[in-house]
Amino acid sequence: MKKTFMNQLFKTTFIIALSALVFVSCKDKDEEPEPDKTAEITEVTGSITEDVTWTADKIWKVKGFVRVQDGATLTIEPGTLIIGDRASKGTLIVQMGGKIIADGTKDKPIVMTSERAPGFREPGDWGGLVICGRARNNVTEATGQPTELEGGYGAFHGGTNDDDNSGILRYVRIEYAGVPINPNEEVNSLTMGSVGKGTVIEYVMCSYGLDDAFEWFGGTVDGKYLIAYRCLDDDLDVDQGYSGRVQFALVIRGAMLADQSGSNGFEVDNNGSGSDAQPYTSGVFANVTIIGPKADRETPISLQYQHAAQLRRNSRISIYNTFMTGFPNGLYIDDQRVGSGQAFLDNHLQIRNVWLAGVDNWGGNGYGSAGTIFGEGTAADGKQHPNNPRGVALKTDDGFPGGHDAMVTKFNETSARNKLLNTWQEAGIDPSLFENGVPTVTLSATSPMLTAAKWDNTPKADSFFEKVPFIGAVGTEDWTAGWAEWNCHIVKYYE
Repeated sequence: MKKTFMNQLFKTTFIIALSALVFVSCKDKDEEPEPDKTAEITEVTGSITEDVTWTADKIWKVKGFVRVQDGATLTIEPGTLIIGDRASKGTLIVQMGGKIIADGTKDKPIVMTSERAPGFREPGDWGGLVICGRARNNVTEATGQPTELEGGYGAFHGGTNDDDNSGILRYVRIEYAGVPINPNEEVNSLTMGSVGKGTVIEYVMCSYGLDDAFEWFGGTVDGKYLIAYRCLDDDLDVDQGYSGRVQFALVIRGAMLADQSGSNGFEVDNNGSGSDAQPYTSGVFANVTIIGPKADRETPISLQYQHAAQLRRNSRISIYNTFMTGFPNGLYIDDQRVGSGQAFLDNHLQIRNVWLAGVDNWGGNGYGSAGTIFGEGTAADGKQHPNNPRGVALKTDDGFPGGHDAMVTKFNETSARNKLLNTWQEAGIDPSLFENGVPTVTLSATSPMLTAAKWDNTPKADSFFEKVPFIGAVGTEDWTAGWAEWNCHIVKYYE
């Protein structure tokens, strides 16, 4: 989503000031060291107009906008390292009709990262990966012409082929992406514009991105095993009529890493204006874990944190068997009357088997504002913070039938099987999820979430979804092991 100039200025200043606190610094060094030139680095510029392969025996440096054009396929071998040129805002763009086959393995993931040395890497060191397809979106539907992605960098998307195939993205890590292409307009770590369901997106990790981790602008592509790790803006940003399916998505935030525009786990819109344009944003997400920045009431977090899930602007997403915690608000439907609020009451927008957990002694019912240290004794001490935070909230409006109470009643329906916990400890997740370093992502043996998933009340969860017994992204088997990297700020990728 677009930001104001002051938002961008704040973000840039904030990142520079914060980097010494968040990332491992090169102590006793005043300047960034030159990389060792013994590695063979191949620079890539301009357009790719015929089939090419990037091999693992070289390092591939993306300079400026590198575009895989219509009819061409870029194949990237397992274990290949790709670095983005900082000065030229290196960005890899797969245009409509182009393909990327980045099919890594658990032992040999493909890594796209900053060119800078350990200790000097920052969010926004390069652009990121953009994939454009010819599936539907609700902006193209209205105009009849492909839609340009925000930023004005010539990445068009949209059409009528929901089965469109843009290739394979499997066992891929994208780190330190999100450079501003224009003032206030950043590229996301992974941008998917009208990507069709013929495309494979599995085992993808986006870390320390300056903007959103994953953003879907329309399209029908499915995804499994996604990780958003310590990115700044939103983690799962869904817009312009996205109607695909996602299962097993893990979000972990950093306490002070947030965007001036307001950071959320989910941010969901039908489109920028909230119009009734179709296809509706109606993606189905199941088995998501969102770990917010707030581990306990003493943990200072950025003032820009907002909601674990902000659903707004006439969107009709469905979220099943999901766990969210650590945000000032849990579920916030920021749209009323004929918008997302009404869609929720009418069962177009479905929240089923979702567990929301507060933070012990933080604000009212375990939810506060970013700076809140409030209440003693019991979880909320029977008090409510002046900002009136809630685990479940609706944008207030006298014209909405039933108002906030109708929203809470719907959330608490017996058939929905949603649950509010006072503290995240009750869910049986590991405290290391809030800490730096390698987290324990599996549930404890005594976690009530291990067997709490329900599938009989999830009508939009078709055969794509594995009917696992647990709530959240990970049960007892750690699917992040072997390919995910939790300490990319200190990894020396090449000699």
